[in-house]
Amino acid sequence: MNEKTILTLIDTFSAGNVDELDLNDGTIHLILRKAAAVNQSVYSPRTESSDAEDLAVSLGFPAGASSRRRKNVAVTSPMVAVFHAALGPGDPPLVKPGTKVKIGDSLCILEAMDMMNHLVAEFDGEILSVLAEDGEPVEFGQTLFEVKRF
Repeated sequence: MNEKTILTLIDTFSAGNVDELDLNDGTIHLILRKAAAVNQSVYSPRTESSDAEDLAVSLGFPAGASSRRRKNVAVTSPMVAVFHAALGPGDPPLVKPGTKVKIGDSLCILEAMDMMNHLVAEFDGEILSVLAEDGEPVEFGQTLFEVKRF
């Protein structure tokens, strides 16, 4: 994905009715959220390269934005679904406060349209809190976990 494509996405997103866009092509992870200012959107490349840094700066983020990592991160629901803390009834929760997770570890199951979707960790960290209740519906963008990023 090149810079022109990203800028086109940002312009289209800004003019549209969508409140959040999460795009991951394997090399770039772009998350746009409508807020008071566009600079509150998050850009996090999968690689630490000068090209990625140049792109982050050209998109209006301060120098160092692509390599800077926030320590505490809110993990939000990517969809409207039913939150399941465990793989099945009677099973222990996949994570709880104090659980250390690695990239790819399942955090919970989100059930939408009779499909069970694993929400996986996108970074290594420790679960600080679980903010959703097992079996309860969750909204798109609702914070499900607070995680301390390693």
